[in-house]
Amino acid sequence: MPLNTNIRPSSTTNLAFVSLIILLFSPRTTSQACKSSCGAIPVKYPFGTGPGCGDPRFQTRVTCNNQHLTFITHTGCYPITAIDYSNQIIFITDPTMSTCACTQPSKGFSLDWDAPFSFHDDTVFSLINCDASTSPVFKSDGRNDSLSPVCDSESGSRVCGLLNSCQAVSRLDIPVSTCCVYTPVDLGPSFEMDLQKLKCDSYSGLYGFSGHADNPDSWKYGIAIKYKFNFNNEYPELCANCEKTNGVCGYNGPYNSLICNCHSGINATSDCSFEATWNGSRRFLPFSNGAFWIYALAWILIWRMA
Repeated sequence: MPLNTNIRPSSTTNLAFVSLIILLFSPRTTSQACKSSCGAIPVKYPFGTGPGCGDPRFQTRVTCNNQHLTFITHTGCYPITAIDYSNQIIFITDPTMSTCACTQPSKGFSLDWDAPFSFHDDTVFSLINCDASTSPVFKSDGRNDSLSPVCDSESGSRVCGLLNSCQAVSRLDIPVSTCCVYTPVDLGPSFEMDLQKLKCDSYSGLYGFSGHADNPDSWKYGIAIKYKFNFNNEYPELCANCEKTNGVCGYNGPYNSLICNCHSGINATSDCSFEATWNGSRRFLPFSNGAFWIYALAWILIWRMA
């Protein structure tokens, strides 16, 4: 008896075949692209942990590599030690900065003039071992260019004196008069501190005295930087709702539209509240991230095999 080679698969077989296709080609529920932390530091809007996360304006300014959050300008890469989201402040350190424990040569520090950052008012820079005869920081004849900060002759002299009392600085055996303290506003509109042009060997940055103004060992060494969300400095409502449902705010599309990246890996247009009904089980995917075309292909196959 000859075999019938035209046996058509049953509807149950077709459905099983299509289900296998969906299972193989749909994204896994644990593939969240945007993370809510980088190492021990929480990451929230406008910052992100990778492409498509946070705000695109900050994408190349704050990065997460190997669980290390880094602040980037044209003068270098600087470790971020903390972020105060309530007051919109980033705290960074400069490995080439001099402190009470260590002094070393430095090229200086600068912000990118076109970036959405500015120095926090609490940040103080102290230039160390400047050439008193040629450095423009000591000139106050009104003809200084934008690279010439004005030394703070009152509180600045006290900071310089205390820095010179540190063992690391005292070993340099330099006069206190070669130290200049100034505030960030004196960097000019380009936010540039070029120590080579300023004829200074090093600098120290601090943003607080920890309640011990007379003890430089306890000072908060580093740089405090302010950031803005946008022109009006308004927190996007979508991002607020996204984070309330344990999502991470990001962007996609040709216009960098805001989206909510959920734990399941799905990009939602509002928030991740739909995940609460999943209870950890797999479901057919909503029509996003290419799932529409997966389903379309599946039903075409069902129709052709029917």
